[in-house]
Amino acid sequence: MPTRWQKEYAEASSSSCPPLATVQDELQRILDSSDFKGTPRRRKLLRYLVEEMLAGRDRELKGYTIATVVFGRDDDFDPQTDPIVRLEARRLRHDLDGYYASSGRDNAIRISIPKGQYAPTIEWSEKDIGEVATTVSLQAEEVAATDPSPRAPLSLLARPRRLAWGVALVLALLVVSTGYVYWSRSGLARQESSRGPALAVMAFATDGSDAEHAALGSGFADQIMADLSRFSGYRLYLPQATTSGTMTSDPMEIGDRLGLTYIVDGSVHFDAGTDSIRISARLVEVDTRRIMWIGTFERPRSTRSLFAIRDEIASAVASALGQPYGVIRTEESNRLRDEAAPSTSSYECVLRAFAYRRSFTAAGHKAVMTCLEQAVLQDPKYADAWAMLGWLHMDAGRFGWAVDGDAWAAFQRGLSTVAHALSLDSNNITALKAQASIHHYMGNYPESERIQRRALELNPNDPDTLAQLGWRLAVRGRFEEGVPYLQQAIANTVNPPGWYRHLIAIDHYLKGRHEEMLETARASSIDGSSVSWSLVAIAEGAMGHKTAAAEALAKMAEISPMLYRDPAAAYRRHQAIDPIIVALVAGLRKAGWTEPDEITGLP
Repeated sequence: MPTRWQKEYAEASSSSCPPLATVQDELQRILDSSDFKGTPRRRKLLRYLVEEMLAGRDRELKGYTIATVVFGRDDDFDPQTDPIVRLEARRLRHDLDGYYASSGRDNAIRISIPKGQYAPTIEWSEKDIGEVATTVSLQAEEVAATDPSPRAPLSLLARPRRLAWGVALVLALLVVSTGYVYWSRSGLARQESSRGPALAVMAFATDGSDAEHAALGSGFADQIMADLSRFSGYRLYLPQATTSGTMTSDPMEIGDRLGLTYIVDGSVHFDAGTDSIRISARLVEVDTRRIMWIGTFERPRSTRSLFAIRDEIASAVASALGQPYGVIRTEESNRLRDEAAPSTSSYECVLRAFAYRRSFTAAGHKAVMTCLEQAVLQDPKYADAWAMLGWLHMDAGRFGWAVDGDAWAAFQRGLSTVAHALSLDSNNITALKAQASIHHYMGNYPESERIQRRALELNPNDPDTLAQLGWRLAVRGRFEEGVPYLQQAIANTVNPPGWYRHLIAIDHYLKGRHEEMLETARASSIDGSSVSWSLVAIAEGAMGHKTAAAEALAKMAEISPMLYRDPAAAYRRHQAIDPIIVALVAGLRKAGWTEPDEITGLP
């Protein structure tokens, strides 16, 4: 006799349910695999969740029950103060992602734990849902092709799985026309979960009952969502809207129900005495209830409309949270670094690529290249992974890491890879920035600038896009144009990479501001790049600090023997103009560097 799980599966799906024996075999296969990195405690959790599901007791899979039965917590267990179940469930999801990205890739069925619930999803690897997804995808492409708006489409949102197919198709047609696509939670949403964190922005609380104030509270949420949608790599959800600007339920309950990673909420306070408005925003991690970031903004009302204030603050919040080196990606990267046995999801490969692009080490390049190559195989429609792979091909060419030694061929591979990313998402900012960078290194400077400015037009809130444009303008000698972009990028970045400061330091040096150069160069060395230490050495040498200059030169040589051997060639590889190269090499000589017998990089 079929269990309740089998009956409900049949009702919700046009496919037959995997037999119990097949599911039990899959569970044992996972537990026996060395590619499943779960700890003994998480293995026990997985077995318990699956067995309870198969026994038809999935509705009893609550945090309290799991804590007491699996983790041995006492009867007075409080999930609000002890997040062990949420944390271990999240880690178990990572363990399963890693397993199915490796030896479990070709398994007939898949077991997953969707965010927001503890009951497993058990399904065949190939399902009829793919046909519906293709239909909706084609409809979305048709809408995008006829939409003249240059703005990037808003990110994917999720709906619960159990919708009748007819209703789901009508809903899909409706929401595609407004820029949103709703996916079923257990099928495509599971694939999307490997592409970045999920978050929602709640309506900001407002004081008083003024209708204009209440509208502003929900307006902040809408505008932040719109600005966040310009950054790729996030799954944005719409919580239940309110008309009063206040929340109808606990934001964390909404986060748990939707399976979100983060919640953004805040408040708006009007001070009649000073005729000012104060806005507070915060980012909260749903699993741990930890406040990750708080931003407070105060603006006078007298000279600007409320809508102008809303747009300015919303842009600032979205930029602080969503940018490549902002609050969320920094937190995700730190978490990935701290995990003892990280999984190999496509999103994590992209995160590793962003982290690598702070220091540009050869070892990091090799590991990330391998990760991204696997990512695009297992997730071939993930535009961000293709875009980052294009960056890595470019780095192989410009740093001399190409396997065949042909830099030009590496650049061509990069362009082809990025073109594929743009075929998946024509407004993908990461891909546009990579395309612009590759053209720069190929000497196509006008085309590089044109593409970079298009990326900036699509997302003016992205400091990394500003920095890329400023860097390329300055390295070609256009310091007056480029340096302000770099300074703005640094001012708007929580954790700016060192290379944001390189051309600012060089500008100081060319203008004889050696103390300012040293301060800027040392700030850039936080990521440990060889170019940063070469600039520190030049500044120390210019100020007569021989010992400090020698120490900086030694670090430069240790990190990049190639840069130490022929700095002129290394600087030229970045398409720096001759006056910059000559000045920097002269500065290195003053710092104590001596060139080898043969040097070819100088003009």
